[in-house]
Amino acid sequence: MTSSMSRRRLLILDDDPLIGQTITAIAALAGLETRYTPHPEEFFRALEEWNPTHIALDLLMPEMDGVQVIQRLALHRCGAAIIITSGVGARVLDAAGRLAAEHGLNIVGVVPKPFTPARLRQLLLSEVPSPPGPVEHRGAQKQTPAPATTLSVEELRSAILSGAIVPYFQPKVVCATGALAGFEVLARWRHPEQGLIPPDRFIPLAEASGLIDELTLHVTDHALRWFALSCAAGNGAGSETSSAAPGAGVQLAVNISARTLSNTVLFDQIRERCLQLGIAAERLSFELTESSAMDDPIASLDLLTRLRMQGFHLALDDFGTGFSSMLQLVRLPFSEIKIDKSFVMTAMQSQESRTVTRFIVDLGRSLGLRCTAEGVEDLRVLDYLQTIGCDMAQGHAIARPMPADAALHWMQQRVSLR
Repeated sequence: MTSSMSRRRLLILDDDPLIGQTITAIAALAGLETRYTPHPEEFFRALEEWNPTHIALDLLMPEMDGVQVIQRLALHRCGAAIIITSGVGARVLDAAGRLAAEHGLNIVGVVPKPFTPARLRQLLLSEVPSPPGPVEHRGAQKQTPAPATTLSVEELRSAILSGAIVPYFQPKVVCATGALAGFEVLARWRHPEQGLIPPDRFIPLAEASGLIDELTLHVTDHALRWFALSCAAGNGAGSETSSAAPGAGVQLAVNISARTLSNTVLFDQIRERCLQLGIAAERLSFELTESSAMDDPIASLDLLTRLRMQGFHLALDDFGTGFSSMLQLVRLPFSEIKIDKSFVMTAMQSQESRTVTRFIVDLGRSLGLRCTAEGVEDLRVLDYLQTIGCDMAQGHAIARPMPADAALHWMQQRVSLR
């Protein structure tokens, strides 16, 4: 989509002709071509024929309500910048904005009626971010429907043994400076027929089949070897390194399944591997969700306390999405909390999401915990996180998960640019 004013086209759907005329006049003064209709079917015909760059959508309409329009826009894979307007309350507007964003639509703002011409003009002329795209899930608690082609336990076992499942690395950066803070390890299966398979499809299978410990050790071992070579500045990741070295101070985060928390041998093996590679314990973080810690509260408290005593970091993932988050934060020895991406991805569209995000950052600071925001799909969100004092951030606007060679290249390039 071009940013040229002459190429910007606004399609308006509103059952109030006066509002439609008002928006048309404001958009025309801002240099946009405009079309207005009060009828949803005519709106969708114009969507196909005219290919608008912007859409102004009213939520309350008699023929088809705004939620139905949002669902249909998602089915059309609409990439236009969408402004939602309505006279409903702010909470309903925010919810509609979140709904549209979670459907993968490009929401640039929600505007309560009556609105000011200045506010509407600002949204029409603002730079349009790319659509957020699908949310990447990592664990059994967040599953998407599996494709028709299923995976077998034997295929999974063979993939682990052959090295077909490999670590990908997603960077985390310091919000205040943009400096590299670390990498999160995410598993990918290079399947000969199905291509690159995301963890949603094989982590639940590994948990159900008893292969999760073997898979965790395999991926972690490969990630640690890459980390020792790439982030050690030639002296061993646990030794004193120059602050100018690409990997100086960088940490590695590994996701832990609930099924592994009872296996103390697995964590002893990881600790031994760190010692062999010269990686100090404080440079490795284990990430787990609150539901993982709830499966066996006593066993998890024993193990996690022991890991913290050994110097490893612990991060509470997806914070803010469950009823027991606060309890787990107080009960278990975490050193980091990660704000769930559902709040971060909608921060620019929802006052509620911004309020929750700020609350979590303030809570982390008061408890002496580092705070990381996941799901940063828009650099405006990164600016907001910096203003509220969030420590770290990760997301597609910073960098997508990437294989080992690409991650090393990304890190070296980022250092050379600073």
